[in-house]
Amino acid sequence: MSMSYAIVGAGLMGRMMAYTLTKSGARVELFERSGPDAEHSAARVAASMLAPLAESAITEAPVVRMGLYGLDRWKQLITELNTQVSQQTYFQQDGTLVLWHRLDAPEAQRFAEHLERNVRMNPALATPWHLDSKALTELEPAVAERFTQGLFLPREGQLDNRQLLTGLLEFLTKAQVPMHWHRAMEPHELRGRGFDWVIDCRGLGAKASWADTRNPLRGVRGEVIRVHAPEVKLKRPTRLIHPRYPIYIAPKENDLYVIGATEIESDDLSPVSVRSSMELLSAAYSVHSGFAEARIVEAATQCRPTLKNNLPEICIPEPGLMQINGLYRHGYLIAPAMMDAALQVLQGESQTLAKRFDLQIQQASLSGSLV
Repeated sequence: MSMSYAIVGAGLMGRMMAYTLTKSGARVELFERSGPDAEHSAARVAASMLAPLAESAITEAPVVRMGLYGLDRWKQLITELNTQVSQQTYFQQDGTLVLWHRLDAPEAQRFAEHLERNVRMNPALATPWHLDSKALTELEPAVAERFTQGLFLPREGQLDNRQLLTGLLEFLTKAQVPMHWHRAMEPHELRGRGFDWVIDCRGLGAKASWADTRNPLRGVRGEVIRVHAPEVKLKRPTRLIHPRYPIYIAPKENDLYVIGATEIESDDLSPVSVRSSMELLSAAYSVHSGFAEARIVEAATQCRPTLKNNLPEICIPEPGLMQINGLYRHGYLIAPAMMDAALQVLQGESQTLAKRFDLQIQQASLSGSLV
């Protein structure tokens, strides 16, 4: 008899878990407090860049290892999904370009040295290329007039997050998975309904469930602007070294660009601030003048679910209940690793992936406390 799962939360992790478990033949039901468009999910407001080397400058080694795993896994997952649904998900693995203005050259040098140290510690990372004017012109001619040097980070990639969320929804609909929209459920409300496991993927919606743990959950606000810029022809995600934080520009299909960077320790979901808008748009214009005539499609905010140590965690506070949370700003980068590690636990397999990623699996002891 197949296993049965109730998944609470239909953001990125919830949909991916539902997709993979359904494909395995399990019985799945999905519960979500909002609607099918993922309007209130951090997964909808993201650039969805897959950049383990770039992120290694500001994050811990386990996240980098999960990101490297995710690069190959995403390619497999999206290739499979695209054969089963009409909504195709854009996936690209043409590397990341890093640029800087002359005044920020010292910071760029420190950034490059940091990456090179990380490559020496983890040879699975691709060695960054230092680009002179000629190499930059050949690689990304759209920026050659304004920049004479840069860094290229091979193998890194990106996907279209909204296409992915729609594609996963289409698959689950075709598979006739019961999806209960606008149902704000607490996991304990689903106990005793015949499910073998209840999987909590609510992100910040699960904040109260983590409040009394050693690793409480908090929100980190991010602000993203989407523009339509037909005059800009960037081929790959581009990061600009900035005095306050690295700004990224991620090109999607049909001349759409996602511009973002801000990180604010806050659960505030109010509209994008004037300061952030000015910084993001002026930075984009400094990379390519074509952004001056771009049209702002959307300015969005969302709070990423983040645990105290900024690392993700899988927790089993009681038998039959799994919590997956704390993906922070690395949601798309590490989601495949988190999903596959969780599946090993659910299927009673050896936790090889959790060990590989130094991922803590917090489980309840017989006395009920977490160990």
